[in-house]
Amino acid sequence: MATRPHGVLSRLPGSNHFHGDIIAALLARAAELDVCSTPWFEGLRLSPRDFRTGTEPPCLSYREVCCILQRALASLPGEGHGLDLGSRQTLSSFGVLGLAMLAAPTFREALQTGIRYAPISGAMLDLALVDDPAGIAVTMRMHRPDPQLEAYLCEELLSSCLNLCRGVLGDDFAPLRIELCYPAPAYAARYTRLLGPDVRFGCADNRIIISRHWLDQAMPAANPNSARQLATLCLSQMPPGQASTGIVATIEQRLALQPATCPRLSELADELHMTERTLRRQLQAAGTSFRTIHDRVRERTARRLLQDSRQTLAQVAAAVGFADVRDFRRAFKRWSGQLPRELRRTEAASPEP
Repeated sequence: MATRPHGVLSRLPGSNHFHGDIIAALLARAAELDVCSTPWFEGLRLSPRDFRTGTEPPCLSYREVCCILQRALASLPGEGHGLDLGSRQTLSSFGVLGLAMLAAPTFREALQTGIRYAPISGAMLDLALVDDPAGIAVTMRMHRPDPQLEAYLCEELLSSCLNLCRGVLGDDFAPLRIELCYPAPAYAARYTRLLGPDVRFGCADNRIIISRHWLDQAMPAANPNSARQLATLCLSQMPPGQASTGIVATIEQRLALQPATCPRLSELADELHMTERTLRRQLQAAGTSFRTIHDRVRERTARRLLQDSRQTLAQVAAAVGFADVRDFRRAFKRWSGQLPRELRRTEAASPEP
């Protein structure tokens, strides 16, 4: 039976409960280190016997997972258990999602697939793709922040995902840098040995930045037919209500990477390994349309650029796909209810916090 990357918990569709793989991995770690794990479950409805090897791990509530994790990390000797456990993960650890990523045509599309379908194998860390001047960044945030657990979850997810990337792209794969919110631990040198030479602590967000030259790398097991079938399987496992909203978020992220271009809906459908008809139906189910999403992304980008007084209106217009400033003015008025210059005057007049 395939396990799951532990830093990303697997949520049961339509519920607030989680598979216990993350706890099973820590129990195995406790056995290796000759640590009694019984106290981890004091006052709970579970015991170590419920996580015996070869049986389906039980389902736990978010509170139960956090409680057991906190007790486990407090009792295990040594440090960096997330790095150790994550580095042991292989492609099979990611289940159907890992196979769907492996079958994607390019690494960029593999990342998009992983982010889009993260809910089928992730709940404690929310993942998102954002543009970065150097390439692309994957952000990682706890659904409910907990400083005691954040480092462990980030360590495990980063080391397991990088292990997967190196397995399919080669040992030369490395991120440009990794940025983490929390302070550098005493074993920070292990981060650089396992994750890459540029790991920074005390940053504004948890992010892994990947160079553009990796994004168009062909996946070695790329197979369009398999990718489409696996994406359909991933979609069927999405929690109710998240399939359509996940599509919207994916398209927003895709358009935000290149706001000046407007791909055809058929092109986006191909990237998402579905038919154009299916994509239209899912957007309708989410109560939106491709044009609405595209306009929202362009408005958001334009607002951000207009805050920079060094950017001319012509530059802002070009950045969101308008060759004519007059067309941009009319579009921005339609989106926001005000002209670009009015927004700039309002922003300039607003006192700084």
